Amino acid sequence: MRFLFLPLLACLTFSGFAGAAAAPEITLEIRDFATMPMTGKVDGKGQVMGLLARANFMREEPGGAKNRIFVNDLNGPLYILDKQSGKFTTYLNFNGRDGQPGLFRRLPTESGFANGFICFTFDPDYAHNGRFYTIHLEDPEAPGSAMPDNTNFPGLHLDKPTAYELTPAIQTPGPTVREAVVIEWTDTNTSNTTFEGTARELLRLRMNTQIHPMGDLMFNPTARPGDPDWRVMYIACGDGGSGESKNTEMRSNPQRLDTMVGKILRIIPDLNDKKDSSTISQNGRYRIPNDNPFTGKSKSGVRGEIWAYGLRNPTRLTWDVDPANPRDSHLLASVIGLNTWEMVDVIHKGANYGYSLREGNQALETGNKLADLPADDKISVQLNGTETDGLVTPTYPVIQYAHIKGGGDAVSSGYVYRGKAIPALQGKYIFGDISTGNVWYVDYKDMLARDAAKSKTPAGIPTGEVHPMKIRWAKPGGASEIYASMAPITEAAYHARGGTLPGLPGFAKVPEGGRSDIHFWADASGELYIISKSDGMIRAVTGASAK
Repeated sequence: MRFLFLPLLACLTFSGFAGAAAAPEITLEIRDFATMPMTGKVDGKGQVMGLLARANFMREEPGGAKNRIFVNDLNGPLYILDKQSGKFTTYLNFNGRDGQPGLFRRLPTESGFANGFICFTFDPDYAHNGRFYTIHLEDPEAPGSAMPDNTNFPGLHLDKPTAYELTPAIQTPGPTVREAVVIEWTDTNTSNTTFEGTARELLRLRMNTQIHPMGDLMFNPTARPGDPDWRVMYIACGDGGSGESKNTEMRSNPQRLDTMVGKILRIIPDLNDKKDSSTISQNGRYRIPNDNPFTGKSKSGVRGEIWAYGLRNPTRLTWDVDPANPRDSHLLASVIGLNTWEMVDVIHKGANYGYSLREGNQALETGNKLADLPADDKISVQLNGTETDGLVTPTYPVIQYAHIKGGGDAVSSGYVYRGKAIPALQGKYIFGDISTGNVWYVDYKDMLARDAAKSKTPAGIPTGEVHPMKIRWAKPGGASEIYASMAPITEAAYHARGGTLPGLPGFAKVPEGGRSDIHFWADASGELYIISKSDGMIRAVTGASAK
């Protein structure tokens, strides 16, 4: 018998499930922090270009001495934001398409929600080595070379001390529409606002469609020099749209261990590091840790880079660290679902998260319809297109919510609040929905309890542990007001910045129109910020009231 839980969810709010314990109603207080340079179009034309500035990630410069935040825009720029002045300076620009002044002639930005310059992160030893890493997408059919063009960024040296070289694209079953590219950059002068140094391509991965790219990369913040995880990189790679496809050649890609899509990957970027406990990758550009879970199965084509698998679109990673016990840390992934569920997973070594045989805590059939979980809830470990190796029980989300009014259709990033300025948020995981701008919290201890118990019942159905938050914000020059979500806030700013659409730009299903397009970010002190693409704004969370 099939069921979707939707009749139950449609008549209940997240904070009002029958039998749920009363939870405080929390209102976040936010203020405008920075206004992004506009890279979109105010007339709203095009699927994504109506978003005024597609800020995707913020990272505080390690060390904090220079008081700088780096921010990337999917449309190409990597900025340095001065925290005191609010001024943005272009550090690099990835967009060299169609005469644009950036580095990469094949950068796609005008189709798909996550195309272009996706993400960046700093090496844990950046203060000494000046290294950072980026993900961008390329259209292999676009005209021009895949080599970067440094005409407008002469500080990038492509021929010395070693020449920049393209890597062979790693194969993925099915067609190739995009290539995800990971690059290591070494800035030889981190004291200024212009890149000076070299770049080295680490890997190039073929993606089947325009959606669900390689989405995030980060390092374990608890690791220290000498630890096995020191300077070991985790990469969240979407399935490239393969898992929902009717093309049987690629539908199983998230489950296949001989593919790198639909996975969390774990690699050592530095070829000179951990030589005794790793092996060199097939392309010779990075190392693979020997303690990765599938390194002993290479004879079947299994990729040793895989840390966890069976994921649709793990768009954001968060590594939560308990300040009272820094070694008690958890890697969390926000995973955008298909037709019904949005999810947050705790990522474990070797775990299978079910997709494309599961969506949320339900079975996913080949026609993308949901059904009850089978009585014997096991999935074959699929080594490649033909070989299997035993069975495994899927790992289920610790949070999920539905594609309904009051929910949303694209989970945003989330953080456990670890700051000191807002006591009302302590111990709470704060997250939102990209499209609707809805914001919620969950008690983090409940998430971890579900994970420890390997529960098949995530927070949100039907226990009522996902609690909506309100937002207090003051329009420039006006009095503060309370809003039920970020959507009216981003819409007001969109129009104030010249947006001409009657509502929000972009595409979304649940709001039946535009998208607020929000993400959270936490700085080194654990304080929260909200980034929104629709209006190109960054806002700081400055307080919270509970009643």
